[in-house]
Amino acid sequence: MVSQELYKTYAVPASGVPLFQAATANLNPWTEAKVDVENPDRGPVLIISGEKDNTVPWAIANASFKQQQKNRGVTEIVEMKNRGHALVIDSGWREVADTALAFIRRFVSPLGRGTDSTGGSLLPPSVLRG
Repeated sequence: MVSQELYKTYAVPASGVPLFQAATANLNPWTEAKVDVENPDRGPVLIISGEKDNTVPWAIANASFKQQQKNRGVTEIVEMKNRGHALVIDSGWREVADTALAFIRRFVSPLGRGTDSTGGSLLPPSVLRG
């Protein structure tokens, strides 16, 4: 079983606090896990989903995508065929990395500044000030 091999190799005991915060996010209006989908300073977002992901299935990833589309920033979603939840730690990690890198390269010029077709910035001011 691939999942058992991944668990034995990569599992690290850690606090359950982040998981608990995410699980109860809809019940707690002051949660640290709350996402401000209207944040005007948010940069481009790429949601990558595995076709066979049972932990975060397409319905959940797509719901996040639809929620993020309320933002004026670029929001895209990609489904990786024949892939599960372990997108970046199994044998097909390079395809996921190449997908993410291609997305990032669309928003960063050779000088390190993201611009749209008119020369306007696609990245939030906080990133461009860096």
